[in-house]
Amino acid sequence: MRGPAWFLGITFGVAWTWWEIVIRSGVSVLSWQFQLYVLPGAFAPAVAALIVRKWITREGFADAGLRLQGRQWRYYLLAWLMPLGIVAAIVAQAVLLGIAEPDFTLARASASGLAGRTTDGLPVLGWLIVAQVMIMAVLTTPLLWGEEFGWRGYLQPRLFAGRPVPAAVATGFIWAAWHYPVTLRGYNYPDQPVLGSLLFVAIAVTTSYMFGWFKEKTGSIWAASLAHAATNSIGGLATLWFAGAAGPLVASYAGLLAVPPLLLSCFCIYWFGYRGKARGASGITTAPDDDHSVAIDGSRLS
Repeated sequence: MRGPAWFLGITFGVAWTWWEIVIRSGVSVLSWQFQLYVLPGAFAPAVAALIVRKWITREGFADAGLRLQGRQWRYYLLAWLMPLGIVAAIVAQAVLLGIAEPDFTLARASASGLAGRTTDGLPVLGWLIVAQVMIMAVLTTPLLWGEEFGWRGYLQPRLFAGRPVPAAVATGFIWAAWHYPVTLRGYNYPDQPVLGSLLFVAIAVTTSYMFGWFKEKTGSIWAASLAHAATNSIGGLATLWFAGAAGPLVASYAGLLAVPPLLLSCFCIYWFGYRGKARGASGITTAPDDDHSVAIDGSRLS
């Protein structure tokens, strides 16, 4: 565990230090500018993975999944579109349960200050926002590589190796805690930062399982990076559509209504992606890439 220990020390140390500097300089976590200022900290996992792989454990990058693997385009398409389905499920639950009605014009979001965030400088495009966030997911994929190269490309495969569910759970708890300096200050959950930070553990665990599966099936960290970018950009639609009617703790991609579709997605990945797959005696199969990265075969969903 020498490598993971060093990875976590560098990842937490660099990110938390930088985020504290940004916040103490007066940048509010509720401003859209905050997402720009915190980017260096978001690349801390990639920096940590690079340092550990090259200089500490000297294991190299054979299993990092750095190649794009375009032959696995179906999984990239699923990684891109899955968050849209989860947002649709959030909307359906909110309407059917009588929690809130979505405002697809974004007029309510503009009037309410985007559920706790200032909207100065942000475009309000109504239904066009769907196309905008879909494109934004692709464009921001390299930025989310900064996290995924570390979390899914390095740490998760090394925690409970060969057991994707415990690995996702462990990584999810760690990943959620890594966000605490900003979530406890109101990022994602302006009105309920403490409860939101606790709920974020469930979001981090389920998405860790999903992102890890995309990385395994393609043999590329870019698929996980696209899934993460789509989650961040497309997932934000729920917050926009329910702003001023239901808080992010309930009706957002990081809220309570996201948990059922995320769990269902994880179950489908297990049932169709793992359970029906032929297993070797070792439970390890070679990933479909050219850099000899290792894919972990699943055995159960807990």
